[in-house]
Amino acid sequence: MAAETENPVQKFGMYLAHVGINAENEEDTMKIVHEFQDLMGLVPMTTAPISEFAGDFIEVMKPGHGCGEKGHLGFHVNNTEEAAKWFDAHGSEIDWNHCAKKPDGSLFLVYFKHEIAGFAIHLTEQK
Repeated sequence: MAAETENPVQKFGMYLAHVGINAENEEDTMKIVHEFQDLMGLVPMTTAPISEFAGDFIEVMKPGHGCGEKGHLGFHVNNTEEAAKWFDAHGSEIDWNHCAKKPDGSLFLVYFKHEIAGFAIHLTEQK
């Protein structure tokens, strides 16, 4: 991909959306969220049964639900399906079996097969 002239950041309006941290146990989940609340004033939010958020920046994955050895990095893009196909075509393998779809059947979230420094990487639609 280094020799490519297209820049996926510009092409898909990509930006770092959040950092995912894998909690070791149930108690750790909210402890981590509250530590970010105390440190930075990030408001605790529950948006899914598998994780808790500290603001929009930190997603704490409940035990058994985290991807990546250490956690994950979530990148927002303007079109998940187009971005995933582009990356896949340019040699960055997409895990098509590890994705989430919107009610209309369109792709909402997808992971790359390769981890970097123990972090899984996913693409998701912008809010």
